[in-house]
This record gives sequence, structure tokens and C-alpha cells, in this order.
Amino acid sequence: MSVRTYNPSVRVGNWNEDICLEEDLLKDFLDRREKGELLIQKTHNLMQNILKKMDPTVTTDGFVHFGDIVMLINPGQENTPRSLQLIEPPRQPSALSINMDEYKMHTAKQVEGPCAVSCSTLFDPCARNLFVITSVDGTEHGQALRFGQPFAISTTEGYAGNLNLFSDHARFNLNAKKSRKQILQLVEETNYLTTWQVQVYDPRLRLEYEGLPVPSNVKVIIKHNKTGQALAVQSDYILRTPFGKEFEVSAHTHLDSHKAEMDNNHWVIVSGNPSDDTTTHFERPEPTASGAPQPSARTGDQTAHQTQQSDENDKGQEQKND
Repeated sequence: MSVRTYNPSVRVGNWNEDICLEEDLLKDFLDRREKGELLIQKTHNLMQNILKKMDPTVTTDGFVHFGDIVMLINPGQENTPRSLQLIEPPRQPSALSINMDEYKMHTAKQVEGPCAVSCSTLFDPCARNLFVITSVDGTEHGQALRFGQPFAISTTEGYAGNLNLFSDHARFNLNAKKSRKQILQLVEETNYLTTWQVQVYDPRLRLEYEGLPVPSNVKVIIKHNKTGQALAVQSDYILRTPFGKEFEVSAHTHLDSHKAEMDNNHWVIVSGNPSDDTTTHFERPEPTASGAPQPSARTGDQTAHQTQQSDENDKGQEQKND
């Protein structure tokens, strides 16, 4: 058996070849470290770039403004019967995120267009899932965004590249990867194909709300200006990304039997949380009535015991009457 039981410093057997091999391995390691190609360096760069923690804008009046840094979150599947939830779990909430190529993610200095997007279940605010409400009609920075007003959805500055969300009619060479619906991607240009508008999710109220400021942290519909298709989560199509399995996202209006958009087209423009408990409004706990007692297991057991005792008394009274 050709098993070397000595280290290369012991000149036994092919000792010269072993020493050269050790030197080559050390030289290769030093070269990769200088170029930043080590796995630990790539992971560190990833955490410092696309996963760098950022804070969304905190709204003071409850409305969305131009220049705000927000998250676009789909609240998930709604009105699912309990019997169906046991068979197939409902779609979880997901946030619109940059879906950058893994190789470019480790080597590129910033996100370059065209770049794909997807919907991730990771809600920690970072450069990957934060977007800027950008004006395209000359509206001043800080003014409220209004229903029906055109605007652009841009990535943040710095590593995210300040790209714009783009869409166009589905063609043979330009469509979504799996669903073949209308494509959605990030590009550097700013034109009519990168403009969107916000509508009320209830179609019966859209005429009344036209021109009013858009409130934050409520369900809305985001439509593409040119094609008229709504931003949608394709829950039937899963993408494999470096961050796990994520939903494909496209521009396609899903209508129900009442000609209203389904929950795939519902989005929440999430702003920052003014309190210190959580990071975004989407993660805030549900408010409870002031002074309402909190239910406890002990109270529930006492109530169940009292109910059972009352039922037994009623049965005894009925037997006496008989």
C-alpha cells in the first residue's frame, strides 16, 4: 500500500514531489485570497452587499411619498377553507426581491440590468427587498403618491444599482421563465415601460379614490401603465435561488368570477415601523381592545367546567320533570 505515514519534511519516498505539492496548494490559496475568491470572503461580501441591513422610510402621515424606501409585500392566500388548509397549506406572504445570478452576486460590484426579480418569504429589510418610489412626472420629492399617478419602482442606490422595474407584452423571446406570462425585470432605462400606477383593490371604489393620496400598509393593486396588467405572484411556479425556493413574479391580472383581482394581485406598500418592537409595519402585532382581558388557559378550563356542570344540572332537572 502506498500510504505516506510521514509529513513532507521527512525525506522518505517521493519527498520532493510532496514538498512541491504542498507549496502549490499554499500558493493557490494565497492567490485566491488576494482575488477574494475564498468561500468565506464571498459570504462576507454577500452579507455586506445585497443582504446589507437597511431601514425603510417611516411615514408620519400614513401616506406613501415620492422618495420613500418601502417593501412591496403580497399578503398571501386569503379566504382559504380550513378543510383545504389541512390538505395543502395556503400561500405564505412574500416580498418582491432582487433575484440576482449567483455568480454575479459574488463577483459584480453592483446589480446590473437586466436583472430578474422574485417573491421571497424573507422579510428582513435589506438592499435586496427594498425599493424606492420614484417620480416620473416631475412631482417633487416628498409629495404624496396619488391613485392613478404614474411612478417608477426603483432599487436603492449603491450596490442595488438604482434600477427600474420593467415590463412589456409577452413575446417569444421576452416572457417569464416558467409561467410564460408577461416578464418582470430590472433595467437601467427610465421610460414608459417602467412606469406603474396604484389602484384601490376594490374595483367598486376606484372612481371615488382617483387622485387621492395612497395610504401605506394597506392592500392595493399595482398596474403597469402600458399593458394594464397587474403585478402578480405566480404561486404555481417555484424558482430555485441561492436563498431557497421563491415564487415567480410577473405582470398578469388574475380575475375571479366577479371580475375583481384575486389575492395574487394584492400588494401592501410597507413602510418602516416607528416603534422599536419590530422593523416594519407588516410585522406589527394585531391591536387589541383597550382594557380587554387576555384569555388564559385557566379561564378557558373554568368556563368549560362551568358549562359541563350546567349541562349536567339541566339533564337532572329534565329527569325529575319526567
